[in-house]
Amino acid sequence: GASAIPTSSGNTERQIELMQDLGSTAMACTPSYFLYVNEVFKKLGISIADDTKLKCGIFGAEPWSEEMRRRIEEQTGIKAYDIFGTSEISGPLFTECTYQDGIHIWADQFLIEVIDPETGEQLADGERGELVVTTLAKEALPLIRYRIGDLTVIRSGPCKCGRTHPRIMRILGRTDDMIIVRGINVFPGQVEAVLMDIPEVAEHYQLVVDREKELDTLRVQVEVTQDVFSDKISDLMVLEKKVTKALQTVLNISARVELVEPGTIPRSMGKAQRVIDKRKI
Repeated sequence: GASAIPTSSGNTERQIELMQDLGSTAMACTPSYFLYVNEVFKKLGISIADDTKLKCGIFGAEPWSEEMRRRIEEQTGIKAYDIFGTSEISGPLFTECTYQDGIHIWADQFLIEVIDPETGEQLADGERGELVVTTLAKEALPLIRYRIGDLTVIRSGPCKCGRTHPRIMRILGRTDDMIIVRGINVFPGQVEAVLMDIPEVAEHYQLVVDREKELDTLRVQVEVTQDVFSDKISDLMVLEKKVTKALQTVLNISARVELVEPGTIPRSMGKAQRVIDKRKI
């Protein structure tokens, strides 16, 4: 079977050495940490595609978009798979198959539902809501209709791989991740999906919510790629307007966009901090 090499986050250069020396073919971590690992590879003058045997990444513990998956795969040459888990049950629980079309549920072990996070009403397949899990075979600390706090959609019906158990679609965010700006619900995942569709911006961003003169404001800081940052100021202004318009179309509110140079936004060895809400400070 496969050998597991347990390492904690941090000391990234040492982890890269281990990856190369031991010929690692898979890596499990948060997607934001993998992006940081890829940055360190570049700083060392090497690449994941050419200088490792890495074939796939298993990423979870924080929401990430389909657009982010596409970028990871294009930049590194690996296949990126989504995994879902929760420490209250047993850590990692469900993951995708090679078709990458939803996270497969072990229906003989877990009963899953999606509910309206405000009313608790059970929702139908295809409706977005909060994931609720009941353990069917757990003898120690069984959980009944346990509210996970993650937002997703259930999809029934067979997968292309042949499995017939239900699937959940990509985690869209957490109920406590949602921020309300001027009466509009905003999820970091919505912002990420927009940003990752714009080639000139990089993968690192942060939302800053504040209150000025009794009015909520949303500021989106996003790094641009190195070649774009070296361009003329006028080109950056055009890009800023492009990002602003794209965000307003999806969010239905105006946000102030700040394009910053690569490396400006703090990197995380664990879960990325996507939102800074200064209204609570």
